[in-house]
Amino acid sequence: MDRISDEERRRIAELLAEGAPVWRLHREINRSRYAVRRAVIALQRPARREPERSPLRLSLAEREEISRGLAAGESVRGIASGLGRAPSTVCREVAASGGRGRYRACAADRRALRLAHRPKPARLRRCPRLRAVVESKLELRWSPEQIAGWLKAGYPDDPEMRVSHETIYLSLFVQSRGALRKELARYLRSGRARRRPRGLSVRNGQGQLRDTVHISQRPAEASDRAMPGHWEGDLLFGTRSSTVATLVERKSRFVMLVGLPGSHTADVVADALAEAIATLPEQLRRSLTWDQGKEMAEHARFSVATGVPVYFCDPHSPWQRGSNENTNGLLRQYFPRSTDFRALTQSDFDNVAAELNGRPRQTLGWKTPCQALDEALQ
Repeated sequence: MDRISDEERRRIAELLAEGAPVWRLHREINRSRYAVRRAVIALQRPARREPERSPLRLSLAEREEISRGLAAGESVRGIASGLGRAPSTVCREVAASGGRGRYRACAADRRALRLAHRPKPARLRRCPRLRAVVESKLELRWSPEQIAGWLKAGYPDDPEMRVSHETIYLSLFVQSRGALRKELARYLRSGRARRRPRGLSVRNGQGQLRDTVHISQRPAEASDRAMPGHWEGDLLFGTRSSTVATLVERKSRFVMLVGLPGSHTADVVADALAEAIATLPEQLRRSLTWDQGKEMAEHARFSVATGVPVYFCDPHSPWQRGSNENTNGLLRQYFPRSTDFRALTQSDFDNVAAELNGRPRQTLGWKTPCQALDEALQ
């Protein structure tokens, strides 16, 4: 018998704590070197880490409080109030773990950890009887929602014969779940072979910009405003979907306004921005940061024409273009939302930009953007 006893395991632990050499372990523990080595490895293995718990879930300490409260005869609402939890949370916890008379904190906690393991086997895979009924109804061209509703009425006292229509859809379309045959999908009214569950957002490329470069890949000199020539851009909207493009240089806050005659489609925006950027000296043409607007769908064409790479912010993250957002707010002094930009010329936009670039800015130490840009180019 080559099994290490508990007493020998304790002795090995003591010798390891003393820093004893291997030969001493073999001399004091009369086992094979393989058995001793296995024991040493087991003792040196890191302790199993406690599973991370969501703060939304009950902890073991809270379950202990529930157990004590039940033993003392407290009401569910009283226990919940002491824990700062909803009464429904405590009520479900107690009901799921045997009720008031059988609730035990440790057993309830072990059950919760066991149920938290993922992935779980599909319900239709675990219950052949339920799966057979669902498959037979699908072959009759019943919808999953009809099947789920009929099961509740047809088996009112059999909780095993319950399944939601979302589970049926997932079991049909996600074959890795191994629950329902894929060919049953042809009996669905839609005839589709894919479905998105309600509330699930799947990014499949539809309606998104292609081949974009994320703002995280923008050069460090742009992020820390160390070098001039890195711009932020956006569209400012007026009435009747009229727009003007706003460009702000990150280091100096220098503003350029680009009129968009007629529309703000991707090709119009790309051409207008390229024409404006081409008027700048080379040291001021380093990068452009934009949001996820579809007006920059032709960003590749813009970059080829100007040599300026375009970096895109995260969706709904205007703070990643903070200078541009702040400038757009200042521009509303000149262009309220009732402005029709189609009635203005590029000369009008240049005059407003010149006035704004001549206003001192606190973030620049009360210098004007024109002064800050001149200093940066020296």
